[in-house]
Amino acid sequence: MNCEVCQLKELDVEHFEIREVLRCILHTIMFHRALGLLRPKDVDLELFDITYTQCGDVEVEKKIEEKITLFIDRVEKHPNRKNQICLSFCEVKNKQASWFTTKVERFYWEHWYINLNVAHHPKGHPGKSHLSKVVDPGESASEERSARRTVLESSLREVMFQIIKFVNEKKDHIPAISNLECVTFPYEITISSSSDSAFGMDVIRRMLQTGHPTMLS
Repeated sequence: MNCEVCQLKELDVEHFEIREVLRCILHTIMFHRALGLLRPKDVDLELFDITYTQCGDVEVEKKIEEKITLFIDRVEKHPNRKNQICLSFCEVKNKQASWFTTKVERFYWEHWYINLNVAHHPKGHPGKSHLSKVVDPGESASEERSARRTVLESSLREVMFQIIKFVNEKKDHIPAISNLECVTFPYEITISSSSDSAFGMDVIRRMLQTGHPTMLS
């Protein structure tokens, strides 16, 4: 089975921006790979002038929120590392292991890598808090934060366009739809940091299972 891989542009974010940025990216991918009957829901980001669309499925939203929380926990435990989320789509098949048992096999056909470089501030640093945005407009620090926010908003838009370009160009590898009652294909969301060797081995294992992927930078 052909497996496609999309490495999304790395984003430099502050700690308080992580949740909104990941919501936007993960839900955008899920929406564009959704199946069946949807109840699309447009969501306006609070920190950026950007609107994205969710599938409108409670379970998808719950899982994404859980994974984002785990990602934030990892960032707090490993503040000086680049961190990554991988959203993978797969086919799930039951294979007869013996006369009495079956085993579940997952055949991955698409990996999305979301890369965040989270700024680390010592305790008490103003950039650590959401309240840091409320400062005297005349201060250079405020202007610097505003400029950085503008750059991030532009980069986040680039990532969204990268997602749309990928889903429009990469279609031949998508498996046949067998159940229109499902909202999405089977998927997994895994979390890693730049020095997490176990995650690296997991990526290699998946490539061996699915064949060498085609890369899109």
